[in-house]
Amino acid sequence: MPCGSRDGHAASTAVSTECGDAGALTAQQGAWINMASIPPATNAFPNSSFPPIHSPPCPGASNGSSPSLDVPYFLTETATAVLSVAGNLFICTVILRDRKLRAVVTNHFLVSLAAADVLVGAVAIPCAQMVDAGLPRGQPTLCLLMLCTLLIFTQASVLGLLAIAVERYISILKPFQYPSLMSPQNSLLVILGSWVLATFIGALPLMGWHKPFPPDGQCTFNAFIEDTYEVYFNFVACMLVPLAAMLVLYGRIFLEAKRQIRKVAEREVDVSRQARRRRVLHKELRLATSLFIVLFCFALCWLPLHVINTLQLVCPGCPVPSPLVLATIVLSHANSAINPVVYVFRMRSFRQAFTAAFSCAWHPLPTSAPGKFSASGLTPSNRLELASRNSPLPGK
Repeated sequence: MPCGSRDGHAASTAVSTECGDAGALTAQQGAWINMASIPPATNAFPNSSFPPIHSPPCPGASNGSSPSLDVPYFLTETATAVLSVAGNLFICTVILRDRKLRAVVTNHFLVSLAAADVLVGAVAIPCAQMVDAGLPRGQPTLCLLMLCTLLIFTQASVLGLLAIAVERYISILKPFQYPSLMSPQNSLLVILGSWVLATFIGALPLMGWHKPFPPDGQCTFNAFIEDTYEVYFNFVACMLVPLAAMLVLYGRIFLEAKRQIRKVAEREVDVSRQARRRRVLHKELRLATSLFIVLFCFALCWLPLHVINTLQLVCPGCPVPSPLVLATIVLSHANSAINPVVYVFRMRSFRQAFTAAFSCAWHPLPTSAPGKFSASGLTPSNRLELASRNSPLPGK
């Protein structure tokens, strides 16, 4: 019997079992009601003046398709976040606690870069996990704010790496102008300016450069961020151009360092002074090499994701597997956990701090033992010994 049909004075009181296109009514056995006694105004069938009464949904039915949680992706991102926060907090602690390391201008930029990586692990990665789970649903402004956090921290890393390249370039190619150009005050102004510019670039979608809010309320990156912003502005203008500039700067640095080292080696007068100069250049070059490795890892981790975004803009119909997209997202976030590893293995100051931290943790010795690591760190005599051996540069 069709839903809402009547036969003379009698009709069946039915139980609706609508699960899509079904609309049949099953007559309840023995329950017959005389419809003639019911006033027409109370009739809840179509064409009535009252809105129709909607039957409850079938068990298991849903109003919309919400993305399911990808467990491997969630666990991998969680591990990346923990490593990023722990490693970069270690780098910041080592620099901020050591007065000699704080005096090196390069380390000011390293702290800024490490702070951006800490925020990626503590804020951006949890936001990415929530977006992957479809949260927050129905709150477009909050969703857009979460998506912009990763853009801000990524841009802060790019500008921080560019500032480091400029600082290294001035140090090697313009050593006499370095004290005035790269004073601690100027370095702090550059760091502050880079964060302000990164915040402006990453917050442009919040200012209106975004797609119309999707009607289903789903919180996904592609549903909110304009492809033109992501590819032409964020990728080409704000990432590829700075990366190209950094490659040119480091190329000039390596060529100039090689030229100076050869020039110093060819001199025959004042051998001891020239030998000291050569050692300084070797340390400068090693530091520049370490920072170039950081730049290379950044490009290697972030370019695959941007290449996929560009491909989706140029060829919207080209299929891109979802596991591949998630893998590139994890790779981009993993860059924040790679930098501390590079610092520890390439720079003596961080390597010594790392060794000392584990020596104190696993082999605590009495503080009265001379020349040994104590539970609180190094003894005064050992500190003097290390201070006499260390150079003012963080490189070896």
